[in-house]
Amino acid sequence: MFFAILSFIIAGFLSSGEIAYAEPPSAKEVIKGIADKARKVIERQEAKTAAQQAVKTALKSNEEVLDGLFAELRKQSKTGPAGRISKRIWRKWDESGSHSINLLMDRSNLALKSGRHGLALDLLDQVIVLAPKYAEGWNRRATVNFLTHDYGKSIVDIERTLALEPRHFGALAGLAGILDRLGRETEALETWFKVLEIYPAHKIAQSRVIALTEKTYGNRT
Repeated sequence: MFFAILSFIIAGFLSSGEIAYAEPPSAKEVIKGIADKARKVIERQEAKTAAQQAVKTALKSNEEVLDGLFAELRKQSKTGPAGRISKRIWRKWDESGSHSINLLMDRSNLALKSGRHGLALDLLDQVIVLAPKYAEGWNRRATVNFLTHDYGKSIVDIERTLALEPRHFGALAGLAGILDRLGRETEALETWFKVLEIYPAHKIAQSRVIALTEKTYGNRT
């Protein structure tokens, strides 16, 4: 009885056209699908190549300017002038030379400001895929991972940032802050000292060096 009813229902659907079997794609449609996929792969590769070339050009053009700015920063002991120099350095770091990278970075910044950390990470993942030698992409992702308390991933991104730009006092300060939070005070102190070697007027680094020195070595006297 059950099978008879089931057969009747199926027959009804078939006759009413509610169940239809898709026609197999034609050879022309298959070829078009393959061609579309190939075109998208080529477009992605071209975008990646263009972004990488743009970043390479920007890094090269900024190299001499950054060297001069870092030389000024090391000589500057006053907070105000040093802060202005550091802002000029940050602006140079932000320059990717690629419209696509700049757009992704701007959108990640907006996502970060609105607390949409997941979206910010997705956008920064794309930045890193397109331009793996763009240090600020890694540093920005390190910042998002820090804000979400994923310190392990943040440290990995910081290490990559520093491999590309060893003078990145922002990444070093971030690393020192993480080590501070993890209770690794000796390592944090060493890292804060590295910040001061590059940026002697860095107020937070100065205060943390004093505090950690007193805490780490003061009890031994």
